[in-house]
Amino acid sequence: MDFGLVLQTDPPASAVVGLMRRAERNGFRYGWTFDSTVLWQEPFVIYSRILEHTTRLTVGPMVTNPGTRTWEVTASTFATLNDMYGNRTVCGIGRGDSAMRVAGRRPNTLARLGEAIDVIRDLAEGREADVDGQRLRLPWVREGKLPVWMAAYGPKALALAGQRADGFILQLADPYLTEHMVKAVRDAAAAAGRDPGDVKICVAAPAYVGDDLAHAREQCRWFGGMVGNHVADLVTRYGEDSSVVPRSLTEYIKAREGYDYSHHGRAGNPDTAFVPDEIVDRFCLLGPVDSHLERLRELRELGVDQFALYAMHDAREEVIDAYGTSVIPQLT
Repeated sequence: MDFGLVLQTDPPASAVVGLMRRAERNGFRYGWTFDSTVLWQEPFVIYSRILEHTTRLTVGPMVTNPGTRTWEVTASTFATLNDMYGNRTVCGIGRGDSAMRVAGRRPNTLARLGEAIDVIRDLAEGREADVDGQRLRLPWVREGKLPVWMAAYGPKALALAGQRADGFILQLADPYLTEHMVKAVRDAAAAAGRDPGDVKICVAAPAYVGDDLAHAREQCRWFGGMVGNHVADLVTRYGEDSSVVPRSLTEYIKAREGYDYSHHGRAGNPDTAFVPDEIVDRFCLLGPVDSHLERLRELRELGVDQFALYAMHDAREEVIDAYGTSVIPQLT
C-alpha cells in the first residue's frame, strides 16, 4: 500500500512545501493538494517548488476539474512539470465542487468529465486530441506520462471511472462503502474490456493519531460536511433509493441545512454540526496507531492501493511523523 499526504494550498506556500518534504522523509510517495483557485493559492505553481525540493514524491490535485482551466492548459502544465522533473505528476480530477460553485458555476457534467480525461491524458503524453473541434498536439512532449485518477461516488460516476480513468479516488474510509464502490468501478472496467486490476484504488480521508477521541472528532468533523456536498448532489439526482445509492451514505445528511465554502475543508467548520460522531468515526481514521493499522489492513484487503491522508487539523506534523514511524513501515 502506498501513502499520500493531502493539503490545502494556504499561504505561505513554503509551509506546504515543507510539509511535503517532511512527508517524503517519512515514506509517503504521493503529495496531493486541493485545487480551488479562489479559496486557495494556485497549486501548480507550488507543485513546481515541491518537485524541486523532493526526489521521489509524485504530486497532483485532489482534485482538479474540466471547467477551471482549458484542457490544453491543464495538459501543458502537467507535461511541463513532467519534462522538468521526470514524470512525477498525477492528475486527480472530478466534476468540480468548491472550485466551480465558489465561482458561481455548476459542476461539470459526467460526459464533459469523461471527454476531458481522455483529452488531458492524450495531450500530456504527446498524442493528438480534439479540443472544441480543433485537433491539437503538444509537439515538444517527449516520453510524457500522466495517469488520470477520477473522484466519484454515484453509480454513473463510478462506472465512468472504471471505463476511462487510470485510478479511482474515494474520499471516505468506510470499509463497507469502499467495498461497494470498488466493486462498481471494477465491474465497469471489466465490462469495458479493461483489466480491473489496472485501475488503481485510492482512499482519501482525514487521519488523526492520539487517544483523545473527542478532540480528534472535532478536528475532522469538517470532512463529513465536505462529503455531504457530494451526497446531497446524489440525493438530488437519484433520491433516497438505496438500490442506487447506499442508505448508509445518504441518511446522515437529512439534517444538513446549507454550506458556506469559506470554511471548506477546515477544522471548526460551523456548517458541519449536523455530522454525527458515527459518521466521523466511519469516514475518518482516528485514535491510537493500532486503530489506524486495523482499518488500513481492512482497506488493503478490499483492494485499496493508496491511502491519502488529509491533514487539515491541528496535528499535521505529528500525524505525518506517526505514520512514518509506526504505520507506513508496517504496510508498505
